Amino acid sequence: MAIYVDKPLWTFRGVRHAHMVSDQSYEELHRFAGALGFPLRAFQGDHYDIPEYLIDDAIALGAISVSPRELLSRLKSAGLRLKPKHRDG
Repeated sequence: MAIYVDKPLWTFRGVRHAHMVSDQSYEELHRFAGALGFPLRAFQGDHYDIPEYLIDDAIALGAISVSPRELLSRLKSAGLRLKPKHRDG
């Protein structure tokens, strides 16, 4: 029933990124990501990578900022966590 974003800890193409997940469903996550302008093809199997410059926008739309550990815990508790080899994007 919530969208979570963690801290932007890794860099891709010169921009730091965080992860964005749902604790309810992938459908909820897709709707939220769509509202931020993400295409479905940006989905990483169980999360979206969100550039640092969009984190404030995500929070303004209702996302909750949490630590990476808390984000992973919420994702696992929801049963939505995929092992990396099962994420096909």
